[in-house]
Amino acid sequence: MEEGTLKSPSHCKGTKDDAVRQWDVREDCEVRQILDRVADKWSLLVVALLDQGSWRFTELRREIDGISQRMLTVTLRNLERDGLVRRTVHPVVPPRVDYELTPLGATLHDTIQALVRWTESHQEEIAAARAAYDARATGDTP
Repeated sequence: MEEGTLKSPSHCKGTKDDAVRQWDVREDCEVRQILDRVADKWSLLVVALLDQGSWRFTELRREIDGISQRMLTVTLRNLERDGLVRRTVHPVVPPRVDYELTPLGATLHDTIQALVRWTESHQEEIAAARAAYDARATGDTP
C-alpha cells in the first residue's frame, strides 16, 4: 500500500502515518461511531445505573439529573440497538417496561468502572491543574 493512501474501512485508520492512532477520526469509522455512542455522558450514566439491576424508564429518568424524557428514550434505544441493554415489555395494564444490561453491557460497565477509579485517583491533581489554569487565565498569578 502506498504511503498516504487510506486503508480498508475495517482497519479504521487513516494514512500510513496515522498508524499510531487506536482509531480513526473519520466520521465513517465504525470504532469512532461506537465510541461516540457508548462514551457520551447519558450512556455512561444509564449503564452505571443498570449495573445495579433492572430499572423502569421512570426510575431512570428520576435518578438521572438533567436528562430529558426524549434524551433518555434515544439513549436507551441506541444502547438496545448496540446490544448493551435489554428492554422487556410486560403484558400488564398499564404497560410496564424494564431495562437491564445484557452480558455485553456488563463488560462495558467494567470498563466504565476503570475510568471512574482513574478519575477518583486523580481528582485532586485535576482540581489543582484547573485552579492553576484558571488563575493564569484571569491573571491572578505573579
